[in-house]
Amino acid sequence: MPGSDNSKAPIPTALVGFDWQADLELITTAAREAGRVALSFFGQSPEVWWKNEGQSPVSAADYAANLSLETVLRRARPSYGWLSEETDDDPSRLDCDTLFVIDPIDGTRAFIAGKNTWCVSVAVVHKGRPVAGVLVAPALDEEFAAVLDGQASRNGAAIRVSLAPSDGPLKIACAQDMIAGFQPAIRSRIERVEHVPSLAYRLALVADGRIDATLVKRNSHDWDLAAADLILSCAGGSLTDLAGEPLVYNRPDVTHSVLLAATNQVLPALLQSLTPIARS
Repeated sequence: MPGSDNSKAPIPTALVGFDWQADLELITTAAREAGRVALSFFGQSPEVWWKNEGQSPVSAADYAANLSLETVLRRARPSYGWLSEETDDDPSRLDCDTLFVIDPIDGTRAFIAGKNTWCVSVAVVHKGRPVAGVLVAPALDEEFAAVLDGQASRNGAAIRVSLAPSDGPLKIACAQDMIAGFQPAIRSRIERVEHVPSLAYRLALVADGRIDATLVKRNSHDWDLAAADLILSCAGGSLTDLAGEPLVYNRPDVTHSVLLAATNQVLPALLQSLTPIARS
């Protein structure tokens, strides 16, 4: 529920007996190696192609990092499904209770431009819910991680969301045109954060208390969100749709509508403040 602290929620009975900590250790090792692979291309003008009718760039670094992850993870967990931005979607993933959800480089545009705000995003999703997640941002020397019912961390140290005052300024990362989607009482409190190209890293900034919220435009994907969603939840925040509902992963359609991520303290007020403009 919006406004509640899910970080201490009991593990559902269906999840008892699974060693998600072992999976976290596995994906962390794999993500670090993929980060090293990607970093070897960073600033070296890697070859770039365009996909989705020329809307999205993909570089040689994306493919190399994806191959690194796939080689390690599919060998270690052959029964797990696979969903990656840089692998053709295999509908058989829908038959898997557990799968890896991968973005080998989240923030490819930043990567290509030589900006350091990109990361490797790896999650384990079980029955629609992230249960282990890691973000490795090698150009920033940062690593975020969480496991179900655990504490989110940055570089091994526990992190928590900010304690934003109920009536004070709110640091919100969103596109300039989305600010108009908030009612005036909230809009006047917003301190807009400069664009953060990686959506996963932006969510991690909320988890780390550096910003209070982010409003996400429609058409984000499972691979942008799954790892960061868990990290945010374990840090005392939530990522929801505009009805306040948590996200379900590994559906036939892996895209999402407009989303809001925030500390649990301010999420209800932000959701109530959103106008039809923001919801369209």
